[in-house]
Amino acid sequence: MSRIAAVFESLRTRRRPAFMPFVVAGDPDLRTTARVVETLVDAGADLVELGVPFSDPVADGPTNQRAYQRALAGGTQLAQVLDLVTALRRRHSVPIVLLSYFNPIVQFGQARFCVEAVRAGVDGVVAPDLPPDEADDLIAAARPAGLDTIFLLSPTSTDARIRLVAQRSTGFIYCVSLTGVTGAREHLSPDVSALVGRIRTHTALPVCVGFGVSTPEQAQQVGAVADGVIVGSAIVALLERSDGVVRLRELAGALRAALDGVTVGEAAP
Repeated sequence: MSRIAAVFESLRTRRRPAFMPFVVAGDPDLRTTARVVETLVDAGADLVELGVPFSDPVADGPTNQRAYQRALAGGTQLAQVLDLVTALRRRHSVPIVLLSYFNPIVQFGQARFCVEAVRAGVDGVVAPDLPPDEADDLIAAARPAGLDTIFLLSPTSTDARIRLVAQRSTGFIYCVSLTGVTGAREHLSPDVSALVGRIRTHTALPVCVGFGVSTPEQAQQVGAVADGVIVGSAIVALLERSDGVVRLRELAGALRAALDGVTVGEAAP
C-alpha cells in the first residue's frame, strides 16, 4: 500500500479529513522550504504538496506566482526539488506530492522523472495543465514506478470528464472548489458539496478540495464534505512576511485544530 493510500485509509476509519498544506519549493530558498515543511509536519500535516517552480503558472493567482518567481530567481529547478525531498524523507514519512506544470517534467524526461521522483521519496504528482486524456506517456511511466498520478476536476467538469479523471487518477482526486486561479477567498463556493458528491458517484478514491481555502473556518466547512483540504495561497502569502516562518506554526495549528473538530460527511459548506 502506498503512503498516500495508507494515510487516507487511516483517516477514513476515523472519518477525519486530511490536512494538506501547499508551499512552493525554493521560496525564497530551499533551506527555508525545509524549515517550513518541518513546521507543517510538526503541526500535524497529513500530506505535503510542494510546488515545482515554473515561469508561467497559469492555474495560480498572484500570490503563488510571486512565490514561483522568487524560487526561480534563487535557482530552484526540478532537480533541486527532488534533492530537497530526498533530504526530507530521511526525517519524515509523511506523503509528499509534487505540483508541477508539465513543461518541467517534459524537459526532465517523463520516464526519468517518475523513476527519480519515487527514488527521492515523492508519492504523487499533480500536473495542473496536463489534461488526463493527454497523459498517456506520464501514466505509462508512473504506474510501474509506483508514482500516483492526480488529476483535477472543477465545478464545470462534466460527468464524462469526472469518469475519465476517476479512471486515470490514483492516490486521490484534486477537486478545484471554484472556477479561476488559486488564491484566498472571503467565501467558499456553495457548489463544493454538490461537486464532491458528483465525484463520489464515480470513484472510491479520496476527494481533496483546494483553491480558495484560506481560513480555519473554511477548512472546517470543506472538511465536513471532503476527504482532504488543501491550503496553499494563505500559507504562501504568510511566508512573504518577514516573520512568516515564525507565524506559520500558529496558522498550521489552527487549521489542524479546525479539521480535528469535524467529521467527514456530517455537514455541507
